[in-house]
Amino acid sequence: MIVFTNKSEIKDHISKEKAKGITFGFVPTMGALHNGHMSLVKRALQENNVCVVSVFVNPTQFDNLDDLEKYPRTLEEDIKLLETISKDILVYAPTVEDIYEGNTKAGHFSFDGLEFEMEGKFRKGHFDGVGTIVKRLFEIVTPENAYFGEKDFQQLAIVKKLAQKHGIPVNVKGCEIYRESSGLAYSSRNARLKPDYKAAAPFIFQTLLAAKDKFGTKSANEVTKWVEKQFAKNEFLELEYFIIADITTLKTVKRKSKSKTYRAFVAAYADDIRLIDNIALN
Repeated sequence: MIVFTNKSEIKDHISKEKAKGITFGFVPTMGALHNGHMSLVKRALQENNVCVVSVFVNPTQFDNLDDLEKYPRTLEEDIKLLETISKDILVYAPTVEDIYEGNTKAGHFSFDGLEFEMEGKFRKGHFDGVGTIVKRLFEIVTPENAYFGEKDFQQLAIVKKLAQKHGIPVNVKGCEIYRESSGLAYSSRNARLKPDYKAAAPFIFQTLLAAKDKFGTKSANEVTKWVEKQFAKNEFLELEYFIIADITTLKTVKRKSKSKTYRAFVAAYADDIRLIDNIALN
């Protein structure tokens, strides 16, 4: 396994390998790798000759500086975990300077309104930061395929829109949510949960499952109010939002239509740790 910290070196290496007909799958991460990430890496290796994993905590997508400072950075452990899967993995672990070259600012992107829904309403500038880093990483790694988990469903939709609007020749592939045995969606933030909050967190997925069941017979508004009441009773979890949205526009549904496909999205705080999850409804 080769670890690169310099973009010119990894670009040169990939260019030479591509000349031999080698194909590359790409899994961008912010590190603190877990089994959810590993599921993406395994799929990338199944569908490509080599998998590139980037490990970079991107400062321009954090609206909360405290969250940025506390975000776990565990590069040595990440490399060891990747080595248990395959040697056909390249790791790109750049510095902020290598990526931003002294200008650590996000560009401005239009994602046809996707950026203003859900997370966009609560995390100002977040998707400009995501667009900036993903575009730069795509330009450096030039993968044939890139893999993103559906836990960040809105991000997945935005990355697909990014590739489309900027003519980036990459297949952006969504991968199903990978969960702990309790049902809690894997997240790097889970490691920071205090015991009581970790025990309470599976309530999020349990509530999503119940909401899916209710969505078959009740209106979106009724389901939303029911979910809000359930969270209000939970002493460990504070609901930030629960939204039922059209998967194409990500706009909150007002009236159900049999011709559209919907997902339920949730964001909640367990103490100071923000957790997100979602589920397909139909």
